[in-house]
Amino acid sequence: MAQEAKVSVATVNRVLSGSEAVRQGTRERVMLAAQQIGFYGMGALRSRVAAARPRYRFGFLLHQPGRAFYHNVAEALRLSAGVIADCEIEVRTEFLDDLSPQHIASRMLALGQECDALGVVAAVHPLVVQAVDTLQARNVPVFALISQISATGEIHYVGLDNWKVGRTAAWAFEHLCREPGKLGILVGNHRYRCQEMNESGFRSYFREHAPGFTLLEPLLTYESRAVAQEMTEKLLTDHPDLSGLYVAGGGITGAIAALRSTRRAGKLIVVGYELMDVTRAALLDGTLTFVISHPLARIAQEALAGMVRAVSAPGEAGSLTAILPFDIYTRENI
Repeated sequence: MAQEAKVSVATVNRVLSGSEAVRQGTRERVMLAAQQIGFYGMGALRSRVAAARPRYRFGFLLHQPGRAFYHNVAEALRLSAGVIADCEIEVRTEFLDDLSPQHIASRMLALGQECDALGVVAAVHPLVVQAVDTLQARNVPVFALISQISATGEIHYVGLDNWKVGRTAAWAFEHLCREPGKLGILVGNHRYRCQEMNESGFRSYFREHAPGFTLLEPLLTYESRAVAQEMTEKLLTDHPDLSGLYVAGGGITGAIAALRSTRRAGKLIVVGYELMDVTRAALLDGTLTFVISHPLARIAQEALAGMVRAVSAPGEAGSLTAILPFDIYTRENI
């Protein structure tokens, strides 16, 4: 077994006896070697190795329970927690209907009392930043997921470069529209930094490359399906010559419903976010033209690995910013 694991016999004996004076990676290597040679005491060895693994509880505050995207995020976190080596991770997830800064900040503080680290999707607001400062002063690292909470990079972040996301959406309109025209924009809430950067990048591309397009002022959806449907219907009524619609924030399901109910589905270019059942169907029937999506498995892996590093070696890793490549879908590649 020692030869298979490339360690000394004394190290194997320490692992078998449950000694603490062995690194976890070495324990895992010895267990793998024991499994390969058919070691008779695998049950006891697994128990000792498992008992020696560090245990962490990580909490996550996500958006409304009725939104499929955030259930997909939660599932990606659950699956990733089960495959991270050398430790045991318990994932606690809460879905918040009340997205007010006051409520999010209070839930952050409450969940932070029970967890080793926290991941949160939140708008930029002084109350949220204050909650982050309070938790990190208690040695509870906070990770912003999907949308940055701070522009300065002082708060851990795992997500996309949303300026590039916006410019990519603009590129799609320039190349897919038959001629320059009016483009409507839906934004969930300007306090979500990801959405603000989406719109900023979107507009910057047109100023640079396609000034013939007319970009309408964004309409707010407040992350609500019903409001997004209402705002889309308003856009289609007020601008019957609309060439395209950019859903830069929450509300894609409402926008899809409005396009179908007004019989405008497939008659204008529509770019939105996240590949899930409803957007997959909308791509297939032509309601949606182009979807930009978060790589959820990568986001979950980076967030959990970053949390482990931040908790196991506080102060050593500094602030983590993990910018991941985004996925692009049309009906031809889903």
